[in-house]
Amino acid sequence: MIARRGEPRGHWLLLLLGGLVLTVLLLLDGFANGAVGEAPRDERPDAGKGTVPGTVASGGPVVNLADGVPRSRRMPPKTIALTFDDGPDPVWTPRLLDVLHRHHAHATFFTVGARVAENPGLTRRILRAGHEIGSHTYSHVDLATVPAWRAGLELDLTQRALAGAAGVHTRLMRMPYSSRPDGLTGPEWRAAKRAGEDGYVVVLTDRDTEDWARPGTAKIVQAALAGEGRGQGAVVMLHDSGGDRADTVAAVEQIIRRLQPQGYRFTTLTEALSMPSAVVKVPAHEKAVGWTLVAAQRSASALTGTMGVLFAVAGIAYVLRLVMLLLFAHVHMRRVRGLSRRGRHATSGTATPGTAPDGFQPDPEMSDMPDDGLPPDPFPPVSVIVPAYNEEANIASTVASLLDTDYPGTVEVIVVDDGSTDRTALIVESIALPTVHLIRKPNGGKPSALNAGIGVARAEILVLVDGDTVFQRDTVRHLVAPFADPGVGAVSGNTKVANRGGILGRWQHIEYVIGFNLDRRMFDVLQCMPTVPGAIGAFRRSVLARLGGVPGDTLAEDTDLTMAICRTGLRVVYEEKALAWTEAPSTLRQLWRQRYRWCYGTMQAMWKHRRSVIESGGSGRFGRRCLPYLTLFQIVLPLFAPAIDLFALFGVLFLDPAVPVLTWLVFVAAQAAAGAYALWLDGERIRPLWTLPLQQFVYRQLMYLVVVQSVATALLGARLGWHTVRRTGAFTDLRGREQSQGPVGYT
Repeated sequence: MIARRGEPRGHWLLLLLGGLVLTVLLLLDGFANGAVGEAPRDERPDAGKGTVPGTVASGGPVVNLADGVPRSRRMPPKTIALTFDDGPDPVWTPRLLDVLHRHHAHATFFTVGARVAENPGLTRRILRAGHEIGSHTYSHVDLATVPAWRAGLELDLTQRALAGAAGVHTRLMRMPYSSRPDGLTGPEWRAAKRAGEDGYVVVLTDRDTEDWARPGTAKIVQAALAGEGRGQGAVVMLHDSGGDRADTVAAVEQIIRRLQPQGYRFTTLTEALSMPSAVVKVPAHEKAVGWTLVAAQRSASALTGTMGVLFAVAGIAYVLRLVMLLLFAHVHMRRVRGLSRRGRHATSGTATPGTAPDGFQPDPEMSDMPDDGLPPDPFPPVSVIVPAYNEEANIASTVASLLDTDYPGTVEVIVVDDGSTDRTALIVESIALPTVHLIRKPNGGKPSALNAGIGVARAEILVLVDGDTVFQRDTVRHLVAPFADPGVGAVSGNTKVANRGGILGRWQHIEYVIGFNLDRRMFDVLQCMPTVPGAIGAFRRSVLARLGGVPGDTLAEDTDLTMAICRTGLRVVYEEKALAWTEAPSTLRQLWRQRYRWCYGTMQAMWKHRRSVIESGGSGRFGRRCLPYLTLFQIVLPLFAPAIDLFALFGVLFLDPAVPVLTWLVFVAAQAAAGAYALWLDGERIRPLWTLPLQQFVYRQLMYLVVVQSVATALLGARLGWHTVRRTGAFTDLRGREQSQGPVGYT
């Protein structure tokens, strides 16, 4: 095609940047949620190794190592420091705050940094109510089992989250999975010592209620009141997150009601021990850094939740689409077979079923459609127009297949050489038959070549064919037959991939049969066909004249033209027995360029005909049935598909792998079943389906990225030029000789 270059250079950078941002956010959320629930203490490595100082093991729950010497402190008599770990939680923390407020009690909340980032308003509410905040690491990691750098990172990130959420830092720290001083292990002590050397006051507990295990309100209260009769003060460990904490809320209410009348006070740790406040305000630059972390964490959390919903919605949508395609395909099959039976009573065919054009030997896996029915007499003359640009590799086979037809009427072949620089025109001239006409013109693009051919065509029925396409003997007959109905304005044929020998060819073969042709069956039933493929289509000349010829203002002229015909109220039908073999791209690069143009051109056509959605009559029927379907399944879902796939990979690595793996297996199995049915409908063998699982990892991703790039091109306002595809000569000439590899041609 004409070699215009308008492809934007920034879209790849946008794609890579978007993928990087998405990956970072998913990893941040995975890091923040890497540790969930309580770990049994006896499963932790080297739990008993190391030595804990006796003064710590037998001392109080508050340990200060500010000057390198551990000093333990206990709560004064009748002083209770209620401490809550793992929050803040948007459900249970507010309920606990309400209980404390009703009883004028204060507590200390050992917060997880990631939860602080996700709930900044709740963090500020804790402080406004006069409570105290301590650090419980960023992701609830076991500090006794991680390297020193990870422990430092966990505590540092928590401080930054507090700075971003509430503008404060804290001097208090409680290690996840810790309990009473006499239960400290060697590794735990080493972790506590490192934190103490960094300026933290390490807080353990006197009374571990183990409410995380949900033992019931009564047992939680019993554990918290263990020293009630002696009037002892205590640090009581509870939890305000990590699951259903209704028992904890009820227990706190009972604990306070029982002890306050006995003179107990409920206060924060630092107030109980007459220590300086644990909460320290931070300067503005610390707030800014912290705000960045908070924003990133909230975005990551929202993204993960949104991606989970999208994953489910996309899965449901694809399943529904698959079911819908199969149902419409079945309806289409019954309709076609019913028409065929009626046609056989009226007339009989003259062609040999499944006869391939001379010089073309189909792949052994290909099988031909059954032959039945002829259009009623008289058979209208047909003009076949072949636009060609540098098609010397295939043009002889294309013309030969058009001449070797069983169609009873007159068939003229018009080859429009669109400024080729190879032997295309010479090959056509050498055919030297009165029914073959050659038009030479300067290179101007496929639409202009088609319009030049239409201008000299003599027939009312026009067949438009690509220069790399080969017809079967009965293709023209089947293609013309639907025009017996005056309400039909155009007919789409059944395109097949000829060069399907390699895995890329098999992938495209599967896509053509399962995707394109199943879609066309549905569109035929719904009377809203969006595309008559450039490789094989038939049109009424009067309709094209009414529309001003083939449009040249989009890159998908076939889609643009078909949509325009649908808007006239005329039907565009699909004829599955009108077979054409086409040469598909043989490399990923060529495939990318072809599909990039197809996708971008389709988007242009959809935008051009967008008003059909609100129009009445046939135009409105087309717009309301077809355009939403194309928007959802060819733009929106593919646009988000790479992100959904990335989330699925994230789920395999960081979440429960069973869900994405099982979903993928069900998806592939459903596609395989639908593919087998579609191949059967087209008279094809199902053997190529073995490549379907591999297709999901390479080919499908490529098609999705094509959509992403096309949307980026549209948003950047760049005009995409025609791309060229190198022909490999999949067909042979009239004498069976292989053509040399041609240069480039439009597709």
